[in-house]
Amino acid sequence: MSFVYQRPKELLATAALNLGTADLRVALVMTNTTTDTEKAANTFAGFTTLDECDGANYARVDLAGVTTVRDDGNLIVYLDANDAVFTNLGAGTRQNQAALLHVHNATPGLEVPVAFIDTGGFPFDGTGANNTIQWAALGILQLTG
Repeated sequence: MSFVYQRPKELLATAALNLGTADLRVALVMTNTTTDTEKAANTFAGFTTLDECDGANYARVDLAGVTTVRDDGNLIVYLDANDAVFTNLGAGTRQNQAALLHVHNATPGLEVPVAFIDTGGFPFDGTGANNTIQWAALGILQLTG
């Protein structure tokens, strides 16, 4: 059920967002989140319940190695990056349900949600070891017509 939120679609359409240069980060949300149903939220503050991971050693991960690939044969543009590693992640009060790709903002609550991603190993509990989110072979996002 992975999807792209409404706000980044608008920002892309108005050239107000460049996914190749934006400060993209990954947060983990747990099973009490409403981020999977509130697709029109403009910012994190717009979600009724963020339910961000509360496991030991949890910290949002900067998305590194961001690239875009234009596939003219299939009329798709792929957004890809290095896998996201959550170092020594402990168990939270609930399982981690999804990764929340977002544009970072230094003011808490003003982060712009980009995509809700619940494929590739979700849900899971932290075990105190590194938890790696391996992005799909065709990238994190696929922009199609």
